[in-house]
Amino acid sequence: MNDAKAELGKKILKIKKAKGLKWADIANRIAMSPVWTCALCMGQMSAEPHHAAGIADILELDEEDAATLCEIPYRGAQPMPPTDPLIYRFYELVLVYGTSWKEMIHEEFGDGIMSAIDYDMILERQPDQKGDRVKITMTGKFLSYKRY
Repeated sequence: MNDAKAELGKKILKIKKAKGLKWADIANRIAMSPVWTCALCMGQMSAEPHHAAGIADILELDEEDAATLCEIPYRGAQPMPPTDPLIYRFYELVLVYGTSWKEMIHEEFGDGIMSAIDYDMILERQPDQKGDRVKITMTGKFLSYKRY
């Protein structure tokens, strides 16, 4: 992520914590999903001006910060392999299950990919007597490879 977006992400986390807000609180106020709103604030998405203005209002950000939220990001600027343990576990899932996901998607849909652009995700807590579980539901448009 570029320096301005990285610094803004840190600033937003501090303000969010000080105000006792959750991502769902902010997302509901701008009528977007919590996952997208968090990704925006962490520098991985670009906002429309009205979304940026809404976040700026909620978090008391200035106009420059709101403009930074609208900038097109450099996405995916993570070290590879990831060094954060939680992020690494997702990388591990891809390493272990990626070939199976690919095979099963191709079996069901044919030769193509699942879009990460036309995409949504819901993250939920799933109560379990052995310890709560993380439930992530991802949907992405299937895009066939073009033959030319």
